[in-house]
Amino acid sequence: MPTTPATAAHSSSNGTADAIMLELVDESGTTIGTAEKLAAHQAPGQLHRAFSVFLFDEQGRLLLQRRALGKYHSPGVWSNTCCGHPYPGEAPFAAAARRTYEELGVSPSLLAVAGTVRYNHPDPASGLVEQEFNHLFVGLVQEGLRPDAEEVGETAFVTAGELAERHAVAPFSAWFMTVLDAARPAIRELTGPTAGW
Repeated sequence: MPTTPATAAHSSSNGTADAIMLELVDESGTTIGTAEKLAAHQAPGQLHRAFSVFLFDEQGRLLLQRRALGKYHSPGVWSNTCCGHPYPGEAPFAAAARRTYEELGVSPSLLAVAGTVRYNHPDPASGLVEQEFNHLFVGLVQEGLRPDAEEVGETAFVTAGELAERHAVAPFSAWFMTVLDAARPAIRELTGPTAGW
């Protein structure tokens, strides 16, 4: 992946990981500071910038991922294609493309802005809180997936009907329906009227 000033600042030449920092924002999405990732998610949560990606195949099926069991936040649950946090100073679009590649080993063949949504979702299992100003993206994936097992436990392409069936019986991330509903107008524009989204 290409290196940008924001991503270079978070790379380590000696193989050690720096503390992951997030951008804190106000209610309008204006950056007001930074916080360490875990600290930003501890109750009651600090409002921070995030992104969510929804990728579809040529049949209009949504790519879901089941989060790896080793993740400290919402492990083992199903969620949208990719989600995460830009580094301070990193554009949300660039962060979305970067993390999609890092987690799933693919670069979207199309990625478009789909608006923003602000939410507050506590996770009862972990006690952590998603207090996020989330940038939404929709796009297409046309290449084979190469998921990183430390990030992704499983993937599935689903129709709108299959998603409803799966959502009724399987655990999903607390934020999933909020970001999906907010992205639906852009999803419908991308997939067309017959896909059912």
